[in-house]
Amino acid sequence: MRGVGARRYSGAMREPEHVPDEAVVVEALVTVMVAEVGSFALMCTPCDVQALAVGFAFSEGMIECAADVLQFTWEPQQRIAALHIDNPPAAVAGRNLIVTSSCGLCGSRNVEKLLEGSLACEETVQVSPTLLCEVAAEMASRQKLFQQTGGAHAAAVFSGAGEIIAFAEDIGRHNALDKAIGKCILEGVGLKSRGVLLSGRVSLEMMTKAARAGIELVAAVSAPSSLAVEVAERCRVTLCGFVRGDRATVYTHPQRVRAS
Repeated sequence: MRGVGARRYSGAMREPEHVPDEAVVVEALVTVMVAEVGSFALMCTPCDVQALAVGFAFSEGMIECAADVLQFTWEPQQRIAALHIDNPPAAVAGRNLIVTSSCGLCGSRNVEKLLEGSLACEETVQVSPTLLCEVAAEMASRQKLFQQTGGAHAAAVFSGAGEIIAFAEDIGRHNALDKAIGKCILEGVGLKSRGVLLSGRVSLEMMTKAARAGIELVAAVSAPSSLAVEVAERCRVTLCGFVRGDRATVYTHPQRVRAS
């Protein structure tokens, strides 16, 4: 985050309060260059950059695990993250995309291609609605960047017991998820038999990233889109929305959510 000058009105104030150092979330261009594949301009919050680059490469089908990353370098002045990966897949080679902080699939031309391959997940997780709400409360307590700026999203990968395994914040919803997934990959933590909690709405690209990772349960503080529900149903992912306070709405595969 960084501070900017601002004028703040509150209540019936006739004159604004001058705030010399109002905190705002940083949005910056980070270029992820993947050797023999292409360059990807990500509008993001430039922290946890290695996790972001690895998570993005995984979500895009460039790598399968941390061992596929042969080398990572980060040039903070130029904001260039470079990945050398083992056996770059021809299907994604030669791509050059700009991915904004509000869109995770700006370069996709064919939505159906996102569902190719074996994305159907296993069924090993079962949680209670109470546990989901407890994870949501725990994630909220960790959202320091959001608390300071009001402008950041979060993602938290958690176990069936409700333990948060990886947490990340970013100005972009999809970037936060890529960072959380990337942290798991870098730390050698398996993503299957896991759930993920998201701070915003669940749209197509968010569901696709989760399904690609083998995550069985996606829960969000906000609502899902129609395509997110469709993908969750097809990939056998349990999708929950409006997980806040003491409530949760289950849209697909409700067998994983049972009252204790």
